[in-house]
Parts: sequence; structure tokens; C-alpha cells
Amino acid sequence: MRIAYATTYDARNASTWSKFKRGNYGSNSFIAAALENEGIDLDYLGPLEQGYRWLTRGKWLYYRHLFNQVYYSWADLAVCKSYARQLERKLKQTTADLVIAPEGANPIAYLNCSQPIVMWVDTLVAELVDYYPYLKDICNETRRNIFTYEKQAIDRCALIIVTSDWAKQNAVKHYGIDADKIVVLPRGANIELAPGRTLEKAQELVAARPQMPCRLLFSGISWQRKGGDIAVKVAEWLNAQGIDTELIILGCRPALDPMPSFVKVVGYIDKSTAAGKTALLDWVASAHFLILPTREDCAPNVLIEANAFGVPCLTTNIAGIPTVVKSDVNGEMFDLEAPIEAYGNYVAKYMRDRAAYEKLAIDAFNEYQHRLNWQAVGQQAKHHFKKILQQ
Repeated sequence: MRIAYATTYDARNASTWSKFKRGNYGSNSFIAAALENEGIDLDYLGPLEQGYRWLTRGKWLYYRHLFNQVYYSWADLAVCKSYARQLERKLKQTTADLVIAPEGANPIAYLNCSQPIVMWVDTLVAELVDYYPYLKDICNETRRNIFTYEKQAIDRCALIIVTSDWAKQNAVKHYGIDADKIVVLPRGANIELAPGRTLEKAQELVAARPQMPCRLLFSGISWQRKGGDIAVKVAEWLNAQGIDTELIILGCRPALDPMPSFVKVVGYIDKSTAAGKTALLDWVASAHFLILPTREDCAPNVLIEANAFGVPCLTTNIAGIPTVVKSDVNGEMFDLEAPIEAYGNYVAKYMRDRAAYEKLAIDAFNEYQHRLNWQAVGQQAKHHFKKILQQ
């Protein structure tokens, strides 16, 4: 099987995709690696040139200065059509059986080719309009363009892969897609390709965690959106109840004034370097719980990364998270308006019962080992691709 991997950027170059703020570019490189690990040959079609910069720059200035609104060039239909023309030329130089678009709908919205097309995304952009911060103040032109190019891409696709039941339900709601055309595949951890440790190793990691202090790990770049303020209050509540607790903050440096004595701010860690990756894995492995009381999200990959180390997750019951987290199996989900005590009592229950905690932690690892890893994802994806080609 040979697949054309259609991205606007160079999916093989981490220094390229890591510069982007929009989209889950890291996961896209792991998707490629997972498919190659299944013996699938990939033809990388990116990078593509973004045309019409003179036009899109003018529109950006127009909406920015006259209406204080956001215009996105990546959603412009002229840009999408330019991407399609470039992909068509590159496809003529390949023998690909299938085209996969892991970045989203815009590169393939106007693509005409003989190969079946598969779009593989967290969720369709339509569901994120007025939900994610970067899509709340967009101009009407960008809003219309998003729905237009996504509909064009959907009509061209033989299959759409999303990461959660929530994403599937909303795709059907927004575009009236036949549910049989959509497959739900949770992603793996963006820290390794396949299950890289045994149950015995996971048990060692869990056993190495001390009874006290309780270590909560918050990992996120967007402090407010990811609920960092709630994480601080949970740690504060636990300490007030006599449960010695520390909160480790990765990914950002919040301006806490004063800085609580139980908080340690590590900040951003570059996991593309060997030293950064080791440091990140050490912090994750040493935590008793990952705490991510996120207010706006799809299906955060950090939850899966925590489970890979036998770390249960404390998070919110929103969007695609219920596809990743199973209640009292690999963590717990709480309502957006849940009181701090709800988180605190859950943690306290397990910190006072070591055997129960270790069982929860190993159950979390088993979820990763059997369901939430790139090897399992790659195998399932290959199965679906074979079905398309047989048809």
C-alpha cells in the first residue's frame, strides 16, 4: 500500500511544523510514523506554496483595521484551490493508492484525483468556530470560507477519521454526513511511536512514587483555557486538608502573585531535544495525577501521554475527552462547574489507599497499552484503508 501524505508544510521536518500554532502538527508526524511502522509507503506531498499573498495580506489589513476582526489566509478559497492544483501536479508523479489529509480539509477541498481521499483530523473546524479562542472573532468571510471548503472536502472524501465520538456527532450535525463515512480513532501519545514499556516497567514507575507528597502535574500552554487556576486551588485545598501536595506546572509560566510555596513552575520543555524529552518524561513519570481542568478542548493528547506512564488524569467532561478518559479506569472527569472539593476528595480517596491508587494507575497504563497508542491506531487505520481500496 502506498499513501500520498497531503500537508501544506513539511511533515518530515519537526522544525517546520513546530512553528505552527494552528492544528496538531506533532500528532500528524506520529500518524505518518505509525503508518510506516505498518509497512505502508508514504509519498510526502508537502510543503506547498501559499499563493495569493498579496490578496490575503490586503484582506488581513482590511478586516483588522476597519472591523477589528480576524481574517485567515489558510481559509481563503483561492488559497485552497491553489493548494489543490499543487497536489494534483505532485500526485501525477506518484503511484499512490490513497490520499490522506491529516492537516485538515483546506488542502484537499478542491482536489480532483483518481485516488480515494481520507481526511484525518481531531475534529472538523466548523465545530471550533466560536468555541476556540482563535476562531471567536473571525470575519464573516473567513466564517463562510471554513464551512464552504470543509463541505467541498467532505464530499470528496471516501472516509473521515476523527479522534472522538463528540467530533463524529458534530460532523453529522454540521454537515449531515452519513455516520458510516466517519470512523473514531483516538490518537496515541506524542512521545513515542508504539507501546515502549512493559507492564512490569509501568508497575516499577508507579511503585517508585512516594506515598507523600502527592504530586499533581499540570501541563498546558494556555493557562486560563486549560484550567490552571483550578489546579492551583485543588492543590491548595488538599494541603489545607492535611494531604501534603505539590503542583508541577509544565508548558507555561503563570503570573501567580504571590507564588504559593507548593507550586513549582518548570515552564516550557522542548521535547524535540534528547535532554528535553528525558526531562519531560521524568516529570510525567513521577506524578501521581495529571490535572487538566480544561475549559475549551477537543481530546487533549497530554491525557494519553500521562496514561502511557501509568498516571491517571483529572479533567473535565467536555468535548472529546469522554472518548479518552473512562471514569475511574484511567482517571476521572468532572463537570465544568464542579467545586474544588470534588477534585480534592477524589485525589484524597486514592492517596489514603495505596493499593487502590496503584490499581488505578496500572489500569490507566493498560488503557494506553491496549487502546491509546500509535501501534493500535496504525493497525486500525490500515484495516480501514484496505476496505476502501477493496471497494
